[in-house]
Amino acid sequence: MSDSLPMTVTALSEAQRIAILNIVRRAARAEILPRFRNLRASDISQKTGPEDLVTEADTGAEAMIARGLSRMFPGALIVGEEAVSKDPKIAEKIAEAETAFTIDPVDGTWNFARGLTTFGTMLAMTRFGKPVWGLLYDPVMDDAISAAIDGPALLRRPRKPSLEVKVSGGGTLGEINGYVPLYMIPEDKRGAIAATLPLFGRSGSLRCSCHEYRTLAQGGVDFVLSAGLTPWDHAPGALIAERAGGHIAMLDGSAYNAATREGFLLAAANKDTWDRVRDAFAVLTEDA
Repeated sequence: MSDSLPMTVTALSEAQRIAILNIVRRAARAEILPRFRNLRASDISQKTGPEDLVTEADTGAEAMIARGLSRMFPGALIVGEEAVSKDPKIAEKIAEAETAFTIDPVDGTWNFARGLTTFGTMLAMTRFGKPVWGLLYDPVMDDAISAAIDGPALLRRPRKPSLEVKVSGGGTLGEINGYVPLYMIPEDKRGAIAATLPLFGRSGSLRCSCHEYRTLAQGGVDFVLSAGLTPWDHAPGALIAERAGGHIAMLDGSAYNAATREGFLLAAANKDTWDRVRDAFAVLTEDA
């Protein structure tokens, strides 16, 4: 994520950032939280399979957030997860869009549908696919981590001052902890990746990119490996992790862009840690 853009055309004003956060908060209060632990079986549907779920909270919150963003930014491309599931061509426009917003209304729907509190709302603003502002919102705690391409990563809390967050200091493989989505790794390489996990101090998965990136940005873990590169799942977190001091790149070393759909994304506390984790997962970049 090292490609530069003129700061004068990428930054949102503070008033705009607060307005967007308030749109997300209102959607959470109106569409997400009232349905949490109140879903019937008929309120939960599958998209691509039993692990890929959608609920009325997802569709209602996305529609509300999309309406608010469209009013604030007429002409901006809105790339919502649920809208793209119905019309995949929407996501194909992100690389050429001067201003686009990605929305994951309920990231961690699998957790949400099972009554677990590890879910969140993710939103990013991109320019020609490059993330320039990101938001990771926790509806349960009503706080958010956000960052712009020209500023620090901030934890925004209701009625309290914002706090700058920073990644950890990283370390050797045996010292570091991280998230690895083993269930999303191609089957032919899943066993090899599983065999590397004992090399780390601790590894696991929250089944929620929002909270995995939040934890990385706050120094709670040292790396996040991601597969299934949908833009709404990774554009905000990649930018926020970088602005918190981390090193973010595709596993093959190339820069991340929200238009990227193939490969693996690795976010780590620093370049040395990134290199060590990359080497441990080298099998993922080898030809089949």
